Order: sequence, then structure tokens, then C-alpha cells
Amino acid sequence: MAEIRLMSEGNAWRGSWLAALLLCLCCYPLLAMDATSALDMDYWHTRGNQILDSKNRPVRIAGVTWYGFEASDAVVHGLWAQDYRAILTAIRQNGYNVIRIPYSNQMVEVNPKPLNISFSNGNGPINTDLRGLTSLDILDKIVDFAGTLGLRIILDNHRSEAGRSGETNGLWYTTAFPEQAWISDWVALTKRYQSNPTVIGMDLRNEPHNADVGGACWGCGVTAYDWRLAAQRAGNAILGVNPHLLIFVEGTDCFKGDCYWWGGNLLGVLDFPVVLSIRHQLVYSPHDFGPALYRQKWFDAKTTSESLRAIWTKFWAYIYLGNRAPVWLGEFGTTNISGDIQSPAAGSQGQWFYELIQFLSTYKWMNWTYWALNGEDAFGLLNANYDATPANNDKHQLLSRIQFTLQQKVRATSDMDLTVHSDVPNWSEKALILKYLRQVKR
Repeated sequence: MAEIRLMSEGNAWRGSWLAALLLCLCCYPLLAMDATSALDMDYWHTRGNQILDSKNRPVRIAGVTWYGFEASDAVVHGLWAQDYRAILTAIRQNGYNVIRIPYSNQMVEVNPKPLNISFSNGNGPINTDLRGLTSLDILDKIVDFAGTLGLRIILDNHRSEAGRSGETNGLWYTTAFPEQAWISDWVALTKRYQSNPTVIGMDLRNEPHNADVGGACWGCGVTAYDWRLAAQRAGNAILGVNPHLLIFVEGTDCFKGDCYWWGGNLLGVLDFPVVLSIRHQLVYSPHDFGPALYRQKWFDAKTTSESLRAIWTKFWAYIYLGNRAPVWLGEFGTTNISGDIQSPAAGSQGQWFYELIQFLSTYKWMNWTYWALNGEDAFGLLNANYDATPANNDKHQLLSRIQFTLQQKVRATSDMDLTVHSDVPNWSEKALILKYLRQVKR
């Protein structure tokens, strides 16, 4: 893949960017290469407990969930207040590199035209290019603009019917949306984004649970209930279309009577690992929360840093620590109350959150996405107006300790790449460069 790299030293770049641009234009014929070859180099894979980029360099997912497509709105939230491009830019400017986007099977199959979108705010017109579009059309817009910012996307099958939280029955299917529909929808989305490596992977199902009461079990061997086997079927179907995607597999809640958070229990991996047709595309993904969500038995007056690390290691971190596979902590979060961000009180939300950040700091290639971006959420990173400034700077500063900067790949067209290094002064100037390259393309 041919790349144009614009290098600079401090403010000197501002006086010489035009010369660099002209050099880009002169070299443009080198960019007209086979699109498939270029795209193949943008995907990620795994080795041991690390996720690697196309050049075998370790990367860390340091992202955020932006939800709404899975809900009755059938579109990401906040578009009633801000332009989707402003929200995506805020994600990038606040240091996150990946966005986890939940969706429902109902959204994919019905594909409605969402109504909960504004087309103006106090600053003028917003979201004008979304008017009259369907949910999937809007998802396309979000994926495409995220790619121009160097962000990556993970799609998350959050539930079957449109709604909130995990599916009530704890399974990956319902009567209205059986397993074959679940797999077919995954295949359809994989084909939809097959030529767009901004989408790096698929989170197969949000928070399987009810393992002990007719829900999703791990390793039980019953086709209708064994989540591990279902994950293999769906994962292999996806990889059959695009062998370069990462496949994220969450846990269940209970294994052999030992219970944890929904989707957070990966004890069964030790005896019953997921085996995909392409093994170096597998990532395990637990969810973990503190007592603000529910006071589990391990949150009490005796809770310490050591006891928290022991329970995280027991249920999911042992996979990473044993070099079995990469781990992506797909959900964790806390409120914007100071005491819930950091606190010396044993068994408190603040203790749990602070110690988890320290734990993730210790293991630099352990991946994560924060729950959630949404300003209406109690754990939201942004405020209710979805302004770019984080709702709580203390929380933002803690999360910034475990962020990771990706090399910025800005996709201009299907057969042309521009790598703009972080020392290019600002996004408006980067956009200007892309504008000129597009003009030459035409």
C-alpha cells in the first residue's frame, strides 16, 4: 500500500505545508493501487495476549461505547443535541481510539428511518445529511466519518428486539429473531463493511446470562444453550466473509455454580476455549462493574486492592496473564460523583473504579472500552448536551492514563490512503489536504 507521510517539526510545518501538498500531488499516481491489497493491510490480528496491527505492532483498544442503535430510537443518542461529526470529533479529541456501537437485530432487519434527530441547534444546522436516511444509512455515515478521524469501530450485537440492556432470556436469540437470523444479520453487516477496514471487529453478543436457569451456558454442550458453541458458529460465519475481522466473545454469568457479572464470567475458557476457523482473530471480552450497579458479595468492608485484583484475575484476567488470548474489557464505568471515581472507602464504587484503572495501567496491552459516552447515562463521559468537554475532568484524567494513540489512517477514497501524522497541526488543515487530493482524484 502506498502512503503519503507528511512530516513536520513544530510550527515550521505551517509555513511549508503547501510544498508538502504539492509533493503529495506529484506522487499521486503511486496511490492508484489495488484497493483490496491496501485494505488487507489495515486490519488487526492477534498473537498471544496482544492485538497487533498490519505491521505486527501491538495496539491497545482504548475506546468508548456510544449506544442508541439497539434502542427503540434505532440511532445513536445525542443527535438531538449535536451533529454526529461533532460527537465523533469529541471522541477523537478526548483521546479514544475505538467506538463500540451496539445494535439490535430488529434495527438491522426493519431498518427504520429514525425520528430522534435534530437538524439545527444553537450553532446552526446539524445532521443535515442524515435527513430521510435509514438506521443503516446513518451507521454508514458514522463509520465513514469515524474513519476520516482515524477512529476504529467495533459493532456489538446488543440484543434481538429493540430495547435497553441485555436480552431478558440471556440467550443470543429469541422466538422472533432465532439463531439463524442472528447469524444472517452478522453476515449482512460483515458484507456491508467488507471494503471498509474502519470496522475492525464484531462483538458477537452483549452479556449472555442466565446460565443456571435456561439461558446461555458455557461448555454445557447443548446446542440451544451453549454460548461458546454459538460464538464459534457466528464467528466462523463472519470470518467466512471477511477473514480479517477480530471476533470478540463475551462470557456468561455463571460457570459450574460460580457466578459473576452478566457476560463477565470467562472461567469456562480454561476447559472449553473458543476455537475459530482462523484462530488469530479471537479476543475474549468480559464486562465488569462496581457496587453502584449492584452490590456483589465481594464488595464489603474487607475489600482491598489485592482482593479486587484476585477476583478480576479469577474470572477473566487469567486469560491475558496466561498468554492464552487478548482480553478486551468491553464495558466498565462509573458515575460523575467524585466519591465514585476515587475513594479510600473499602467496598466503595470509587475504590473499585480507581483500582481497576490501576490494574489496566499495569497491563498495557489489556484492551478496554468505557461504558458509556452517552450524556444521558449515569456513567456518561459527556454531559446531557453532548458537549465535547468531559462531564467530569477527574474521571477523564484517570482514563487518559490508559489511553493509546493509533497511527492515524485517514481514508480519502476506496483506492487512496493518506497517513497524516499527529504533528500535523489540526484537523481543519488535514481536511484541507484531503480536499485537494480528492480534487486531483476527480
